[in-house]
Amino acid sequence: MSDLLTSMQTAIGLPTTPIPFTGEGALPSAFAVTELASASIGVAGQAVAALIHQQTGRLPTLEVDQRLASFWFSTSLRPIGWSVPPMWDAVAGDYATADGWIRLHTNAPHHRQAAETVLGACADRADMASKVIRWNKAELEQAVVDAGGCAAQMRSWQAWQAHPQGMAVNAEPLVHLDDIPDGPARPWLGSVAQPLAGLKVLDLTRVLAGPIASRFLAGLGADVLRIDPPTWNEPGVVPEVTLGKRCARLDLQQPADRATFEALLKEADILLHGYRADALERQGYGATQRQRLAPGLIDVCLNAYGWSGPWQHRRGFDSLVQMSSGIAEAGMAWKHADKPTPLPVQALDHGTGYLMAASAIVLVSRRLATSHGGSARLSLARTAKLLIDGGAGTQVALRPEDEADQGLLVEQTPWGPAHRLQVPLKITGTPLQWALPAAELGAHRAQW
Repeated sequence: MSDLLTSMQTAIGLPTTPIPFTGEGALPSAFAVTELASASIGVAGQAVAALIHQQTGRLPTLEVDQRLASFWFSTSLRPIGWSVPPMWDAVAGDYATADGWIRLHTNAPHHRQAAETVLGACADRADMASKVIRWNKAELEQAVVDAGGCAAQMRSWQAWQAHPQGMAVNAEPLVHLDDIPDGPARPWLGSVAQPLAGLKVLDLTRVLAGPIASRFLAGLGADVLRIDPPTWNEPGVVPEVTLGKRCARLDLQQPADRATFEALLKEADILLHGYRADALERQGYGATQRQRLAPGLIDVCLNAYGWSGPWQHRRGFDSLVQMSSGIAEAGMAWKHADKPTPLPVQALDHGTGYLMAASAIVLVSRRLATSHGGSARLSLARTAKLLIDGGAGTQVALRPEDEADQGLLVEQTPWGPAHRLQVPLKITGTPLQWALPAAELGAHRAQW
């Protein structure tokens, strides 16, 4: 059985039993990305099966299609007659410095502004490259971070192992689960067909891991309400990740919106958040306050670089963690390339997202048994360690996608009609299905 699968099962307290993986081939990578995709989706399915078994005495069987899992780790959406906007800002990407490589993440306007505060206004990639080449990578990384931006120099795995943050993350568990006593007793309102029906999920997450988690929960019947700040947008991923959710906006600087948020939180069963470790605390909604407002809450959170060490509050994204942790450098050597070579998909985000969903469902089972709330903490950097420790995957190519891989239903999105790929996870008696199409951010009211 896969070491990746066993590690995930152990991390969230599930039995280390095999899960059938069907299909052949893998995404081309120095690492076992398809195995990570199949295992993380499988563990989320196993958590669902365990919940159903706890409540009904019947244990459903599972199966994961490795090929479809690989495709879903890229994108599940197949637009009909329209295109999803680009994922990346025009100047986001990898750049040569005077002594190596750095990645600048500029998708959010304020993150691009931070980079340009350091480097000067940049008209395009060539302009940015001409400025970056004058810097040393370590000095530029620190300057952009100090300006409130997002950057990561390319490090080797060996260098990351010796870095204070690398050492801190390596000492952390893959998933840190905690019980929180003194929640009210709550009945199971679900069914075999919709095991999460009746659960309210307050989703404060953005690109990309958290929205993957809440999309999975929505597909099992949960009522997911996503909350974004007034001006936030992520057009390149919203059509992909808002499937099954309602999406509203609140400004936590405004008293009326704070009151609305607190009312929503009081009724929530599950809270998902992916802010930096201290962000909600600064808003007055630290862990203690959240539990006081919502006794029995299941509180699931992630960050980029882990929950201890000097970088625990650092901004980060999948692509940056790949640069920091040695993944992009190992890919470069594997491909005999002359530039950083990331994973073929944002596998740290997707893998962590399914682990978040699995953790939430395990905590639901615990709450039904004990009336206790619970918390789970995960990070992209710790998922990166899991992937790196897993070693190389198979180099057999996946069979290319064809029309038979698409579901029959047409999803009527605000941008136009689309198909979704068939779901890679099969749970006997429990079809993953979404009641709502993808939606624009802010399209709904902030209410249950």
